[in-house]
Amino acid sequence: MTQENINNNPSVYTPSEEGASLKPASSMAVLFATFFRIGLFTIGGGYAMIPLIEAEVVNKHKWIGKTEFLDLIAIAQSCPGVFAINISTFIGYKKRGTAGALCCALGTALPSFLIILLIAMFFHNFQNIPWVASVFAGIRPAVVALIAVPTWNMAVRAKITFINCWIPFITAILIWALGVNPIYIILAAGIGGFLYGQFIKPTE
Repeated sequence: MTQENINNNPSVYTPSEEGASLKPASSMAVLFATFFRIGLFTIGGGYAMIPLIEAEVVNKHKWIGKTEFLDLIAIAQSCPGVFAINISTFIGYKKRGTAGALCCALGTALPSFLIILLIAMFFHNFQNIPWVASVFAGIRPAVVALIAVPTWNMAVRAKITFINCWIPFITAILIWALGVNPIYIILAAGIGGFLYGQFIKPTE
């Protein structure tokens, strides 16, 4: 099929610019070092880790695209386990199979394990020192900002508008005010998205 026929036939699949720009798998050492750095320099965990993960795997190494990264965040949050380890396992498996998944997961978890182990061994000796308490008091609001920024960015990329902004709003009310289990929210959202994609969106 010629290029002219491809251009005139929108049903023919052509790689997206984002997919075409992705880089092939790096060595196991690079994968481990990248996720070790992510685990070592991120404070707050969870959503606070998103900016650094995105900077490393999407912007710097180009292992996955921005759209896939957004989908991966949804998957990692929906599955049991630690957020960062879920993401690292997925990327490692995609690039280097099972060995890559284990390598990336270990790289992400090892810094936290070592740091928490040291804190557990010595924290009781200095937890009541005034300047230590002041340090933690200063870290708390910074962590809130680290969580708020990626949450806002994700809302923009997920195309949250005035039409569908009721979804996160109602979800927050159900969890905060009514005590609904988040698992039920995730299941309902997944089923609702499936039904929307199958029966409503195609007819628009």
